[in-house]
Amino acid sequence: MRHATVLVIKFITCLIAFAIGLDLFFNATFIEILSFSLFVTFATYLVGELVILPQLGRRAAAVVDFFLTYLSVWVFGSILFESYLQVAWGSIISATLITVGEIVVHLLIEERGPATRYFENHHAPVKPHLAFGTEFAEDDNVRNSIKKSSNQGKK
Repeated sequence: MRHATVLVIKFITCLIAFAIGLDLFFNATFIEILSFSLFVTFATYLVGELVILPQLGRRAAAVVDFFLTYLSVWVFGSILFESYLQVAWGSIISATLITVGEIVVHLLIEERGPATRYFENHHAPVKPHLAFGTEFAEDDNVRNSIKKSSNQGKK
């Protein structure tokens, strides 16, 4: 699936979710809905699809998308909207609807989406299966080391 197709699907999902979450239950202008949709579309695409999805999978990407949407509406909504109730319920409703839409988008992208191909070609900065090698050494018994050093000091 191409980047543009994914962005269009995400943008339409965001428009619908913010129209329901912010305008249907509360009074939000079209410009506010459009600005939230643009911001969340690009933010969740950059973070969710290009970084989290190829590295950690669909479930982690959906969780990150939920919290990113929730926090963006909470932070920017508290600046734009006067009603605390609108910010609280609008962020929960919008984040839930967008997360459901993101699950569908993640299923459409699947494992061979543009983000996965990008990281296969560019060596991902975070390895999905971290494996650390350890070295073991035999240390002297601490008490024997203390006795040896104290005996050498007496001579």
